[in-house]
Parts: sequence; C-alpha cells; structure tokens
Amino acid sequence: MENVKAVPRPLPSRRIRINLSLNIRKLFKQSIVLVLLAVVWQFAPLTGVADPAFLPPFSDVIQALWNLILSGELFHHFAASMVRSLSGFALALLVAIPLGLTIGWYPLARELLNPVMELFRNTAALALLPVFMLILGIGETSKIAIVLFACTWPILLNTIAAVGNVDPLLIKSARSMNISSFKLFIKVILPASVPTIFTGIRMAGTGAILVLIAAEMVGAKEGLGYLITYSQYNFEIPEMFAGILTIALLGLLINQGLSMIERKLSRWKQQVNG
Repeated sequence: MENVKAVPRPLPSRRIRINLSLNIRKLFKQSIVLVLLAVVWQFAPLTGVADPAFLPPFSDVIQALWNLILSGELFHHFAASMVRSLSGFALALLVAIPLGLTIGWYPLARELLNPVMELFRNTAALALLPVFMLILGIGETSKIAIVLFACTWPILLNTIAAVGNVDPLLIKSARSMNISSFKLFIKVILPASVPTIFTGIRMAGTGAILVLIAAEMVGAKEGLGYLITYSQYNFEIPEMFAGILTIALLGLLINQGLSMIERKLSRWKQQVNG
C-alpha cells in the first residue's frame, strides 16, 4: 500500500499575510469610489467647475468639521440628535416586534389590524409632523414621537412577513416532535424570523436619523438638523456640509452596527448553510 503524503499546511505567518492581503484588497474596492468622490469634490471648486461659495473644497469642509469638534458644538448637537433618535427607535422596537409577532402568528389579529396598517403605512411620517407638533408641542416629545412613528412600520411589516414566511417544513418537523406551541414559537419561529426582522430594523435605523433631521430643521434649537439649517441661514456653507457629512457617517455607523448584531444573532443559519 502506497504511503500518502500529507499536504503541508500553510505556516501561520503565511496565513496572516494572505488574510491581510485579502482585507487590503477588500478595503480598496470598498473605498476607491469614495476616495475618487472626495478628490472630485476637492478640485471641482478649485478649478472653477463649481462655485466655491456654494460648494467649498472638501478640505474646507473637513477643517470646519474639525473646528466644530474642537469647540464642542458638534458633540452638543450630535448628542441631542442621538438621544431623540435612539429613544424613538427603542420605543419602536418595543412596540413593533411584539405586535408584529402577534399579528404574524395569529390570523385573526392580522385580519382585524390589516386595514389600519394599510392606512398608516402609506402615510409619510413627515406629512404628520405638523399634527404631532400641534398635539404634543414643539419640544422633545413630538420629535421622539415622529421617530417612533417612522420606525414602527418597517419593523412591524418585516416582522409580520418574517413569521408568515417561515419554512412550513420546519414547523411540521417541530410539531412531529410533540413540542408545545410556546416552544415551537421560541425555538423555531423566532430564530427563523431574525434575518427578515433585522432587515426592517436596519431600514428603521436609517429612517430614524433622516426623519429626525427633517423634524429638527422645522422646530428645534439643537441637533444636527438645526445645525445644518442654522449654518445655511448664516451662509456658513462649510459648517453646513460638515453637518451633512456627520449625518452620512452616523447613518453608516448605525447600519454597520446593526449588521454586526444581525450576524451574531443569525450565526446558527450561517453554520447550517456553511
């Protein structure tokens, strides 16, 4: 019988170099377009393609952003917006996920509440902003309420869809083991629904910031939306773009954070597919 030679495994240092090279390539592919956009932004005003008064060079925006950080003004507005958006977002999670699971699991609840959901899901949150301000005032309550309203629907609708789209074979297999309905819901329905629910949560996380910024532009004395509007009125254009850039980075961080949480909660699915 011939001796079979074992294939040598790559050395740890070599594996590290390979992984590092792959990560660098991935980072380059993901950032090249953003870098080119920043370069175009920098040179378009300097070469006369764009008016520097309305589109300042990218370096001026970064300098304004840095000055806002050093003065503490950016943190003040950032903290105000985060408290409002996170409060509304957290309340939406507490309301929408249990309600969506209930509606998705019980057909009677879905039949009774579906007309109301269809009515409000097609109503833009910002269209109701004057109503919230009239009823709740122009303080913090109305801003948190508008975020709550805007975040509720993507989470609610995706939760309902997640429960309804669970593989029937999984449910039949679980019921063949004579487990209770409660265990079926906890052990099968909930884990299988997580990916679709998190799709709605990620949509709501981004929507929370966008709706809040619009609300702060209308009636607020602090917040990133107020910073942008105030800078525009005073023709502080670099500061205005600095506020916009902060919102873009904030949305990116929120999306990445929610994606990491989703991967951890859906690890069982990755293991099965892998």
